[in-house]
Amino acid sequence: MSLPQSTATWFVTGTSRGLGLELVTQLLARGDNVAATTRSIDRLVESLGAVDTSRLLPLALDLTDEAAVAHAVGAARARFGGLDVVVNNAGYGFLGAIEETSDTEAREMFDVQIFGVWNVLRAILPDLRAARTGNIINVSSILGLTTFPGWGLYCAAKYALEGLSGSLAQELAEFGVTVNLVEPGYMQTDFLRPQSLGLPSNTADGYATIRAMTTAHQAMPGTQLGDPRRAAAAIISVATTDGSPLHQLLGSDSLAIAGGALESLATEFEQGRALAVTTDIRPA
Repeated sequence: MSLPQSTATWFVTGTSRGLGLELVTQLLARGDNVAATTRSIDRLVESLGAVDTSRLLPLALDLTDEAAVAHAVGAARARFGGLDVVVNNAGYGFLGAIEETSDTEAREMFDVQIFGVWNVLRAILPDLRAARTGNIINVSSILGLTTFPGWGLYCAAKYALEGLSGSLAQELAEFGVTVNLVEPGYMQTDFLRPQSLGLPSNTADGYATIRAMTTAHQAMPGTQLGDPRRAAAAIISVATTDGSPLHQLLGSDSLAIAGGALESLATEFEQGRALAVTTDIRPA
């Protein structure tokens, strides 16, 4: 889907810092309308600084509240008349062993990363289907395509988002609505800082590898390869370019990791080929 030549309207979640904030900044500079959801409108507006916010509708929103999400989408519709692009960006990281991850911590992650996205989709899809146009961009991660120790909960949520998005793309194709995933690598945002990285409330003995990984990641901010400004521009390019792929990797690190994961998966398939074919029902 290519955006209309006139001003486009975007609905973006998770916008008060990092990639979401940069995306809102660039969209407003383009002259687009932006409905931006955040936990703190004050922080969003303050972070935008001198940016012209006349086309901004900031919305304080808890994405886990389905009724509140529907109300926010309705407010965006009332203000701008409709939506062209929806970017599900809200989320946070979590670093801890599977054994250490509590039921509460697991459910909180999925409430934001999956059920929050589902709330947004239920609210916006009737309008997009009726209009027979629109674009949904779900912000995943390279950890939606591969796994690392300590990132089990985050990977689980992003893998779920990948599956949801793939099915959604197939369901909406007949309505002219496109779906894209963007899969960033490490970017210089707050993602690995305390405000955006959860840690288990209780740790288990051992897991020296995970403790070392946690320490290394906490020391990483400021050294990541990815530029959030360029990543935001890439998201805009995905939305404005016909034929953008379902899976759009962002960052050379993401591209390299994904390539390695594909090779590993192909090797495993070949290793298991002989056994795989033995389970078919054989003709009498």
